[in-house]
Formats: sequence, structure tokens, C-alpha cells
Amino acid sequence: MLQLDHAFDEVVDAIAERGIGIFPAFLDSSRIEALRRDFAALPSWQLTPAGIGREQAHHTNERIRTDKTRWLEGDSPAQRDYQALMAGLQLQVNRQLFMGLKDYECHYALYQAGDFYKKHLDAFRGRGNRRLTTVVYLNDAWQADDGGELLVYPEKGKEVLHRVRPEAGTLVCFLSEQFPHEVLPARRERLSIAGWFRVDDPVAPTVLL
Repeated sequence: MLQLDHAFDEVVDAIAERGIGIFPAFLDSSRIEALRRDFAALPSWQLTPAGIGREQAHHTNERIRTDKTRWLEGDSPAQRDYQALMAGLQLQVNRQLFMGLKDYECHYALYQAGDFYKKHLDAFRGRGNRRLTTVVYLNDAWQADDGGELLVYPEKGKEVLHRVRPEAGTLVCFLSEQFPHEVLPARRERLSIAGWFRVDDPVAPTVLL
């Protein structure tokens, strides 16, 4: 637990100082393997083309994103363990940063060769209830020429702030309203868990998924 508390403190410090942090080896090898096995056991029909928009405005658009997703609903020990880990992070963030995070939602995201997600925001300022984005990668031995990097941009400007290789165990965590980002086309299968800590907010009609 002490090791986890230290990891959570590093995330809290990064969010407080810069609004974003990248943490290699956040997930240990046993959790990574358990989540991989959990994903591999899912029937293919449970993976659905990812969409954009919320509620009535939700739709698919292959010009913007081509990945497939499956929400984690606590259906397996691996999913429940991951959700418990994120609950611990939520507790620490609320305790130290007073963000008022209420719950956490997340899904597996599968990018097959050629898949991408164009530049977007996870929440528009003042119009959504997602406050903190997390992405955890589950890809073993990812090489530079495998593509699929996450590019993170500043709130204003076109320069790339961070280029993240999707290596197993790495966590990326950032303020959802502040950092536009995109996923470059992958050249091999790419697996991650994307998630969002949320607050109570009735105004959430146009948030991008």
C-alpha cells in the first residue's frame, strides 16, 4: 500500500503543478497480464465501434476515430481490481486537491493496424462533467516504429507538449478540459484503458467520448 500511496502522490503532484503527468510502470506486471487475459476472453461482439458526442448526439465518425471499445463494468476480478485502484487514486486526488470527483468510468480501447483518433478534447470547459482523464497502456514490447503514440497539445497552440509511446503499465493522467490530444495510426494492435473521473454536473450534452 505504501508503494501505491507514493504513486498516487506523484499523480497528485503532477496534476497540481502542470495539469498532466506521465508515469511509466504505474501498473505492475501481474495487473497488466490479468487485464490482457480479461480482454482476450471477451467475445468479439462485445467490442463496438467507438463514437463521439453524448446521449442523443452520440454517433460514429470514422474520419475522427476508428478504434473499438468495451466499457469495464466490474464483470471480472481483473476489472474490479483496476476499478479499485482507480478508486484509491480518486480518494487521494479529492483529499489533496479538493476536486470533488464523484465516480469513474472507463473502457478498453482497441486500435487495430491503421486505427487512429484525431485531435480532440475529452470535455469542453464548463460544459461537461469529466474532470480528469486517465489512459493506461497494456502493450508489451512496443517499438518506436509501431506508431500509435499519444500526442498531447497545450490548451492554445499547435506544438506537441508530450509524445507518449503506449508501453505496458504507463499511465497518462491530465485535466480533461485543458489538453487536446490525438492517437496516431497504429501499425500493430494497440490496447489501452481510457477512463474519466467525473463530477456532478447536469450540463453535459456535447462532451467528446
